[in-house]
Amino acid sequence: MLLTTDQEKLLKQDIKSKVFLQGPAGSGKTTAGVHWLRKLIQADIPPHQILIFTPQRTLSLPYQNILYQEEVQAHGLVNSLTLGGLSRRMVDLFWPLVGIDAGFGAPKKAPNFLTLETAQYYMAHLVRPLIEEKGLFDSLTINRNRIYAQILDNLNKAAVVGFPYEEIGGRLKSAWVGDIEQLHIYDDVQFCADQFRAFCLENNLLDFSLQVEVFLKYLWTSPMCRSYLSQSYRHLIVDNIEEDTPVTHDILREWLPDFESALIIFDQEAGYRSFLGADVESAQSLKDSCDKIIDFEENLVSGDGIRQVSLGINNAIARLKGNPQPNPEPSFEAVRQAIISPEESPKYFPGMVAWVADQIADLINDGVSPGEIVVLAPFMPDVLRFTLTNRLDELGIPNQSHRPSRSLRDEPATQTMLTLARIAFHSWEMLPERINLAYALVQAIDGLDLVRAQLLTAYAYKKLGSDFPLHPFETVPPHVRERVTFRVGERYDRLRNWLENINAQEELPLDFFLNKLFGEVLSQPGFSFHDKLDSGNTAAMLIESIQKFRWAFGKQLISDEISIGKEYILMVNEGVIAAQYVQSWETGDENAVLLSPAYTFLISNRPVDVQFWLDIGSPSWYQRLDQPLTHPYVLSRSWEHGELWDAEDELTASYQSLQRLSIGLLNRCRKTVYLGMSDLDVRGYENRGLLIRIIQNILQHARRETS
Repeated sequence: MLLTTDQEKLLKQDIKSKVFLQGPAGSGKTTAGVHWLRKLIQADIPPHQILIFTPQRTLSLPYQNILYQEEVQAHGLVNSLTLGGLSRRMVDLFWPLVGIDAGFGAPKKAPNFLTLETAQYYMAHLVRPLIEEKGLFDSLTINRNRIYAQILDNLNKAAVVGFPYEEIGGRLKSAWVGDIEQLHIYDDVQFCADQFRAFCLENNLLDFSLQVEVFLKYLWTSPMCRSYLSQSYRHLIVDNIEEDTPVTHDILREWLPDFESALIIFDQEAGYRSFLGADVESAQSLKDSCDKIIDFEENLVSGDGIRQVSLGINNAIARLKGNPQPNPEPSFEAVRQAIISPEESPKYFPGMVAWVADQIADLINDGVSPGEIVVLAPFMPDVLRFTLTNRLDELGIPNQSHRPSRSLRDEPATQTMLTLARIAFHSWEMLPERINLAYALVQAIDGLDLVRAQLLTAYAYKKLGSDFPLHPFETVPPHVRERVTFRVGERYDRLRNWLENINAQEELPLDFFLNKLFGEVLSQPGFSFHDKLDSGNTAAMLIESIQKFRWAFGKQLISDEISIGKEYILMVNEGVIAAQYVQSWETGDENAVLLSPAYTFLISNRPVDVQFWLDIGSPSWYQRLDQPLTHPYVLSRSWEHGELWDAEDELTASYQSLQRLSIGLLNRCRKTVYLGMSDLDVRGYENRGLLIRIIQNILQHARRETS
């Protein structure tokens, strides 16, 4: 592979250098980092002494993949860690040193590390009675699972920013300028956070925030732990440091002198994970701890037209802020070639989707690979995902969607398997509604449609009584059997008999049950999961989710009479667990059109030829999420405690978010951006957001300059 002059400059540095590498997205920084790793390995440095540190595990994949290349000849694996991974590993290893000092109730017993799901489960059990009996959050009208998640988010923010969790409510209150009722809500937030932390300490439970706090307070300052880390890792590569948290930067700043070599990679004009605590200014300060600073200045991805659009966006936002524009006006012709929009904006949302699908079809007919096309939106709601994938399927265009925040419980395969579980475990007295069972049978049995499924359940499903609720197909009236067909009836009986007999001897754990249900029935010929890889992936994630829930499940909250499986399904119905599940980035089809939320695509660091920006009139491109119990800016290290957050701050934050997002996307686009728009959004509201006004502003000024 040919390297650029900048990349060769980095690789000529002494192998024991500590380098801070900075540049825009698309300038070849990660590629240079991978070659730096290759250089270390070829210098006979043992791979296990090399540490790859990233904000999230998926960002270390390019470094992991190089180890499997034949010419590298690595005799081992490098270690890839995040802040959470480092904290958990050290707390687990040195637990006897911290159990007593950290105030845990049973320091001689092993710690119980919580996942996001199990943390929400315990939070729900603590906070639900406070809501129902003491009236906490009585002025809010949001789903309870959002309350639990935002309280946990506040605890995580305190841990990664580096302030005591006891200050959460005070910091939020000090910046509030609105209705006094919100101050009471912040008091409730603090009370719930205190209760949750006390419960975790009493029962040896460690959520993410407590893992980080225990590591920082008791282990990072321990000579034994520091000696272990210094001896284990001698060489460091940090990528996307701008997406990491202030506490991570503090750790690396103190740790750098212990390494023989270090490469820290900083992406300029980024910081997309600010809502998760990312701090660009804190990341930049690490350059003072390095021996050498190297700049990659040229974007190797974007063509001239896309670069002109980037200049125009920076100019337009500067004008909106009342500042002098930083760049000359872009060429009108270059901008018009790089940005393509419909000649006449469709009035309704489906018209936009149809236009996008047709444009994708034309591109593929003209020779563009489907893998070089990505469809982006600020969020990827089900209606957009379903409508667009159906249209692309009709056109025969391969496509895939990646949405890490998509609820696992919303997947049809999940609903099918849990509905069938409620039939098999009918003693739990959680039998599904008839229509839900009909939907599950449609998803499970090949060749069964909803009309016949409803007809079948009307005669074969009996909720009353203690007997098994599904009756054999032969008990259905003859005229109904003929309509359903005997082939479908035979498959129904196979499923029904299996569900009736699986728990005949002893009740299986729910994850064991689902594993057997998938393997012995649903994945077999005649059933709908047989040739659907997506359903298989969903089943695997659901089973893993239940396993982690069972492993983390304690005796602290409920009696032995209540099944863990029943408790899991109750929590799913409330939206507490199975709400999020991060899917693998490695399972995607490289030759398929990708549908993705914009921020998810940014973090993947993947350049493409063509991008489609959908619903560009939506304010979701720049407005932060409505989170009444937390605030990512107020709880950041850069925010001065006691300063008020007002409308001007909100507008400034919107400008900054839109600028970072749009420039980040353009830096990952080689040729063309298609703008999908409609006069009315999916809910029927008029689309006149900031992004569409900026695009119009760029074109107007470019045309005026050309004239």
